[in-house]
Amino acid sequence: MIGIYKETLQHIPALIVVDAEKYNEALPVHTYFHGYTSCKENQLHLAYRLAEKGYRVVLPDSRYHGDRTENLSQQEVQVRFWQIVKENVSDLAIIKEELERRDLLLDGRIGVGGTSMGGITTAAALTQYDWIKASTILMGSPKLVRLAEEMVEGIRTQGIEIPLTDEQLQKEVDSLRPYDLSLNMDRLQERPIFFWHGDKDPVVPYDHSYQFYNDAIPSYRNPESIRFLTEVGRDHKVSTFAITETAKWLEMHL
Repeated sequence: MIGIYKETLQHIPALIVVDAEKYNEALPVHTYFHGYTSCKENQLHLAYRLAEKGYRVVLPDSRYHGDRTENLSQQEVQVRFWQIVKENVSDLAIIKEELERRDLLLDGRIGVGGTSMGGITTAAALTQYDWIKASTILMGSPKLVRLAEEMVEGIRTQGIEIPLTDEQLQKEVDSLRPYDLSLNMDRLQERPIFFWHGDKDPVVPYDHSYQFYNDAIPSYRNPESIRFLTEVGRDHKVSTFAITETAKWLEMHL
């Protein structure tokens, strides 16, 4: 039977989804980050599929989300978007450390994935940690700098005032360069990576990940280690098909 356990990994509230009979065993782990405005509970569909395949799945709440919600307006959270992504990356290392401390990670087999903001987090984490064995990016973007610039332009077009000077904005964008996988493609190191994206996504541009995928292909000697799955006509919502294919792919690579 698959169990869902509400735990705190150091300061990070998370759901652990795992076969109840294997709860205390060392297992391969997939940590999956939710999207902006979402929370850990909304990722249980994929987590259940993976737990059935023998994985321990960790679903953390991001800062200002779920059990980590603070008394901030939507606009106040929005301007902290990139801070949240960076904190997610830091949280991933804490999660790994805690699992290792409990002897729950099997042979260093740890993957990371996410939806939307969680997919952006995943791409960013690949630039920082060479111990990530496989990754799954669902409607995310590896092009953090470009996305940040487009987000700023979009906010300005809507007439929304950004509470930062142009200099502060540029500093914020520049701080993303070390996390931008498209600017640090050598960090991929041929590690298995899976993309899913709807080609009608109005939120996170489809072409960001698709262009990155095409640029990355030549650096892979094994073409099966990198896959891009396009869902024609799909907008910014993960489908059951995407979840099924993500679980199938991860089973082969983690």
